[in-house]
Amino acid sequence: MDKLRNYDVSFSGLKTGKHEFSFEIDKEFFQLFDTEQEFTNPKIISSVLLDKHSTFLEFEIKVDGTVELVCDITNENFDHPIENQINVLVKFGEEYDDSEEDVITIPTNDHAFNVAHLIYENVALSIPMKKISPNVSDEDLEILEKFSPKEVEEEEHESDPRWDALKNLKNKN
Repeated sequence: MDKLRNYDVSFSGLKTGKHEFSFEIDKEFFQLFDTEQEFTNPKIISSVLLDKHSTFLEFEIKVDGTVELVCDITNENFDHPIENQINVLVKFGEEYDDSEEDVITIPTNDHAFNVAHLIYENVALSIPMKKISPNVSDEDLEILEKFSPKEVEEEEHESDPRWDALKNLKNKN
């Protein structure tokens, strides 16, 4: 948890207005979280723009860089660009609460806000579900299409008059 402190944005001594912070995100950053990653070799810069107001804080967190993914078709590694932005409003209250999607409440006596989890989520949201290398050839795609399961059209069955009577009742309502 101590290494997560490197991603604290201290706002207590800052004047009202905009302030910019930057973080280098690499493999060590993701090792701070106890989850398995779908990518390797991250080279990401996260820029955090803090707009401090007297009663709340606005954070704009951008990530930009590359990660290495494994292609679902060819099983080869390729670099995938990462670019994403999330905006979060931080307000002050009695205790920490992140139950709202874009609003986080932190205790009034806090003097810093940790952005590590937000950066992590921002990168995770940038990873595509289908990982297809830009180097995939047309032949590979044709072979994949050839052996992909096809949708089977349903055959019309002879209708049972008992069910037809029930369907007629349903259609009248």
